[in-house]
Amino acid sequence: MAVEALEPEQIEQRLAELPGWSLEGDRLARKYRLGTHFAATAMVVHIAQVQEELDHHSDLTLGYNTISLTVNTHSVGGAVTTLDFDLARRVEELAPAHGAS
Repeated sequence: MAVEALEPEQIEQRLAELPGWSLEGDRLARKYRLGTHFAATAMVVHIAQVQEELDHHSDLTLGYNTISLTVNTHSVGGAVTTLDFDLARRVEELAPAHGAS
């Protein structure tokens, strides 16, 4: 089944279910703050594992005690799709275990 770009209304509706996530240009985006650099690094590794499972990858930036993610779907010209929201939801599910806010 081919993935298709979501309409702006669909994106806004789905973002309402993901506090902390926003639309920045043509990408979903979220920044997390963690207690330590080690905690942030561990979360990055966990996110990488999820991305491999989904075969869908974000741009992921590790700071001292922060993580920034942006994601869209390259195969549909860089639009936001359900794949991006699937990844965002999975990251939201794992964030509390790392103490992310």
